[in-house]
Amino acid sequence: MIQITEAAQGYLRELLAKQDDKGTGIRVFVSQPGTPHAETCIAYCRPGEEQEGDQPVDYDGFRAWFEGRSGKYLEGAVVDYAQDRMGGQLTIKAPNARVPQVGPDAPIEDRINYVLYNEVNPGLAAHGGQVTLMEVTTDMYAVLQFGGGCQGCSAVDVTLKHGVEGTLMSQIPELAGVRDVTDHSDTEHAYYR
Repeated sequence: MIQITEAAQGYLRELLAKQDDKGTGIRVFVSQPGTPHAETCIAYCRPGEEQEGDQPVDYDGFRAWFEGRSGKYLEGAVVDYAQDRMGGQLTIKAPNARVPQVGPDAPIEDRINYVLYNEVNPGLAAHGGQVTLMEVTTDMYAVLQFGGGCQGCSAVDVTLKHGVEGTLMSQIPELAGVRDVTDHSDTEHAYYR
């Protein structure tokens, strides 16, 4: 899943040894996975802070918890530590964090985000717009929010129904539809007024 180099393990061991709670490990996860805003994160994980689905891995001197939902986004990731004149720096390279290999068994939110960020948003970017998934309702509607040139745009209904909804439903058939929660009364940046 993820490689933590010997140098990084040594650095993490030193950090964890300074913690008051001697059972503290690390937790590795991807924030906003599958989007252009994805960030791979390492945080302290005190006993009991691990979450359901996390995968524990024991290293020499500490335990790491890898978020189960982030698994495919962490494929091929490398955590390294390089010393420099200022002390050193821990680096994380996760090539699949933004564009993962999303399969049909992935959570529906991940599949929706994959389609939005790889197929829908590149087209909307031509007008300075983008769309973001806010949630998936229990009745299987994708709740979306438009931004940039799409907020307040007079063509947003056409874009929503014929562009976004059609694209999402053709690739994610279990969706019942989409709903827009954007406040379109602000037309300051709208592409079409």
